[in-house]
Amino acid sequence: MIKPVLIVEDDPMQRRMLSRLLRNKLDLEAHETENGREALSVLDYDHKQAIKLIIMDIEMPVMGGIEALEIMRQQYPNIPVIMLTGSDDISHAVEAMKLGAVDFLIKPYETQRIIITIKNALKLSLLSKEVKRLQKEQSGTFTFNNLIGHDGGLSSIVNTGRKAAASDIPVLVTGETGTGKEVFAKAIHGESGRAGKPFVAVNCGAIPSQLVESTLFGHEKGAFTGATDKALGKFREADGGTIFLDEIGELPLDAQVKLLRVLQQREVEPVGGGKTISVNIRIISATNRDLQTEINEGRFREDLFFRLNVLQVELPPLRERSADIPALTNHFIERFCSREGVLPKSVSSQALKILQADAWPGNIRQLENTINRAMVMSEGRELVLEGKQARGAFHEVDAQRVDDQKTISLMHDGVFKTKHEIEQESIQAALAHFDHNITKASQGSCQIKMLF
Repeated sequence: MIKPVLIVEDDPMQRRMLSRLLRNKLDLEAHETENGREALSVLDYDHKQAIKLIIMDIEMPVMGGIEALEIMRQQYPNIPVIMLTGSDDISHAVEAMKLGAVDFLIKPYETQRIIITIKNALKLSLLSKEVKRLQKEQSGTFTFNNLIGHDGGLSSIVNTGRKAAASDIPVLVTGETGTGKEVFAKAIHGESGRAGKPFVAVNCGAIPSQLVESTLFGHEKGAFTGATDKALGKFREADGGTIFLDEIGELPLDAQVKLLRVLQQREVEPVGGGKTISVNIRIISATNRDLQTEINEGRFREDLFFRLNVLQVELPPLRERSADIPALTNHFIERFCSREGVLPKSVSSQALKILQADAWPGNIRQLENTINRAMVMSEGRELVLEGKQARGAFHEVDAQRVDDQKTISLMHDGVFKTKHEIEQESIQAALAHFDHNITKASQGSCQIKMLF
């Protein structure tokens, strides 16, 4: 089970109370550690970056909260940290906020206050991650390490992609619709010598046939009816960088002739310009069609195919990389939450197994649409899927909680309960009695434990 919260607290009762509060009120699981050094060790081994929030006490043995916070801000700057203290010394709060803590709470804290603080911090964490991803894409520095599955179902393809990035040869990316051809092209660009330069994507199938030449190569003002302004064209916009020609198989034959000339001469002639202009670009194209069949049926030029297909990379469909589905699902949930400003919902391990068994004819795009729809329609704390994928994959969480438990029984079916069972009942009863005030509940629970 994914545990997105890391609790760093030396008082074991406080840790358990806070962990139970997270589970009961927000349906969030947490790692529990007792000092800063142990927390840093957990973060070091969190290779999948599952931890989205840290809640940390200040006064702890081995390594205190302030020292740990300073290291965390340097090594894990995107994970928000909420600081806790039992002291009224305001200098601790000032120091923690200067070091980058998102909030500072003094014990005993109100349940509603810490719940709101946790929600806001989690939203900030997800938004920060999405902004960072978008910045990489916009700046042309998106790399293969940013691809989900780069070390899983895409590992062999990524090796080829990195070799392609090391040169400037044209690359043809093939694969079914929705397999992520444009994202893969961005990774090639981001690891090439043209990283940081323009990456211009063109959907060749979406350009009206009469506007293909002016869209790709530009036009002068007044070159044709409606040309009220001068336009550079996509090739000149990509000068110095990479142009990505998506759905290249849908380009009309007359446009293919003009594109071939540009590829051969590395210069474009704007419509109505009368002279050619040199361009310095890297070309990556993509298609979900079988171009050899298109050539045989006269719909695609063979000489253009040879120009574009110097190195071919075929992306596998999602059904052949099902091991990547859990990570993709989590990614789409986080993206939805950052966009809509809501907290993530959980997905059961059984649900993920059923998702992994699906054929996904629409591939990654279909999976994303499915997750987005489920996030909108689900009312509980777990995703509920409608239609084909439902088949028991997702279910609502039972809303009944044990917060109303007021008594502690020593026996169950005539058999004495274990010390751990009694302790858990005492925690539940104390939390219910003190309205989830963790500090007061901790004191009350300790008094109950002393009776045994």
